[in-house]
Amino acid sequence: MGIHERKEREKERRRQQIMVAAKRVFSVNGFSKSTMEDIAREAELSPGTIYLYFKNKDELYASLSLRILQYLNVRIKHVLEDRNLQPEQYIDALKQAMFDVYDFDSLIVINLFQLQSSETLKNLSPELLEEIIELSRTSLRTMASIFEMGIQRGIFIDKHPFALADILWALFSGIILWEESKKIINEDKDYLKVTLDLAFELLERGITR
Repeated sequence: MGIHERKEREKERRRQQIMVAAKRVFSVNGFSKSTMEDIAREAELSPGTIYLYFKNKDELYASLSLRILQYLNVRIKHVLEDRNLQPEQYIDALKQAMFDVYDFDSLIVINLFQLQSSETLKNLSPELLEEIIELSRTSLRTMASIFEMGIQRGIFIDKHPFALADILWALFSGIILWEESKKIINEDKDYLKVTLDLAFELLERGITR
């Protein structure tokens, strides 16, 4: 391995070290109360080192969402390419894919949904913002393709597939954020999976011919 490759590997290792520390800090303190200094202490690095990798807290917060968006794309693509699925199984397969993404890293999924409904996106570098936008668009395009197949095969009602994809995404993100907010009132109650099951069932009933 050459000097350049070693430097790049070390740079990526340090970047991941910072992101792991940031995730721990955000999970304990919340985004608004966390500081770059808190993250530096958790990562056992100087604040100056943190700023070499991320220009501000918003960018670090947003960077955590990239991995979950990439995994989401992989899972939804698997649904689209699964030739063993019957059209009437599409919704259940999409539900399972999204459950898997949530189980993979629930904290970052919540982080992603909060990010998409906040002003944080305006404070990101153009490169990071474009990456998040493109990954999000890819997910919606793939979901729309799944709905389009169902429409063409006469399983789903003839409505715009991108509108159906938007509805599914809004349903998933909205319920997760709502159920998460309810934990503030009573953390012993967790109706997330039950509520999502019912929501996807109602969606399927509503769009199936």
